[in-house]
Amino acid sequence: MAAEARPRADRWILGSAALLTGLGIVTVYSTSSPLSFGREGADAFYYLKRSLGYAAVGAAACGVAARVGPERWRSLAYPALVLAILLLFLPWVPGLAHSAKGAQRWVRIGGFGFQPSEVAKFALVLFLAHNLTRRADRITTFSRGFLPTVVLPGIPIGLVLLEPDLGTAILLSAVVACMAFAGGVRLRHLSAAAAPALVGVAGLLWFVDFRRERLLAFLDPWANAQGAAFQLVQSLLAFGTGGVWGVGLGAGRQKLHYLPEAHTDFILSVWAEELGLLGVLAVLVLTAVLVGRGFAIALRQSDPFRRLLATGISCWLGLQAGINALVVMGLLPTKGMSYPFLSYGGTGLVISLAAAGVLAGLGREEPACAS
Repeated sequence: MAAEARPRADRWILGSAALLTGLGIVTVYSTSSPLSFGREGADAFYYLKRSLGYAAVGAAACGVAARVGPERWRSLAYPALVLAILLLFLPWVPGLAHSAKGAQRWVRIGGFGFQPSEVAKFALVLFLAHNLTRRADRITTFSRGFLPTVVLPGIPIGLVLLEPDLGTAILLSAVVACMAFAGGVRLRHLSAAAAPALVGVAGLLWFVDFRRERLLAFLDPWANAQGAAFQLVQSLLAFGTGGVWGVGLGAGRQKLHYLPEAHTDFILSVWAEELGLLGVLAVLVLTAVLVGRGFAIALRQSDPFRRLLATGISCWLGLQAGINALVVMGLLPTKGMSYPFLSYGGTGLVISLAAAGVLAGLGREEPACAS
């Protein structure tokens, strides 16, 4: 008899990603309408239309990614990393670079713009899953296992750090550490690498003026409410105003030019004001379902590459969401980092949906063949 029909991709992953994306589109429209009127043409639907376009591209990427087999992904590991490194050089190329607020993080070609660091997240996870699998027989050694595993990922992380984007560099480093540990790297090797890295981060926080100001403002935000802590204070006010039930979708005030980056990095704050504690919990639960399901998929994989790929994507999305949530709640220093699926942003949404597609595809049970 012929083999059974191939099962569908994991519905929990796809459903959670779709719901978060839908909530993000609604919130982006609610949040960005005031910003839209400040643009030439005064189109209140400017950000909504772009979000819908990004979501459509992302949904297509998700569908394609869910159907690509693990071996094909594995064959793309090195090309993806090389492409990511090349893209990370583009923000420094005159005519292509698009800087904002002193950072070189974007590339613009004609009317199309993208953020290379978002591509680097997926490429790094893919490369590590392949490299850790390939070196499994010697991964516990330092020179032949651990060192080659971290040297190549250090290149895109260093380029991200130069943009400068310390938050994303820390996120990528954390994903590397998580995947390395899951891949069998010895804890003492990771600890030896973490110690100088933490010293370096401390130096970058303290000896770079704008980061030191943010750190001090984080420690006492109300004393710097009109300065470096303005964004954090406005975020806390949004959470406080929303209470348990929220003031109603569309009725929030913090988005009316009080809260900077309300439609991107601080979109969860607007959601908290308008939908309250229950609305925030809904977002966090959906994220936990997606990430938890991802780890469950990883645990049941017999193939090391599949297991590490699922682990890496789950760590990446979970850590990014967690960092964003802690920042907007005032539990971490302010750092520009979007909430996966929820925040406005084309590259981030498309790449996140593609990653969710890969994860959902890994959750597909292989059918048994009957003779």
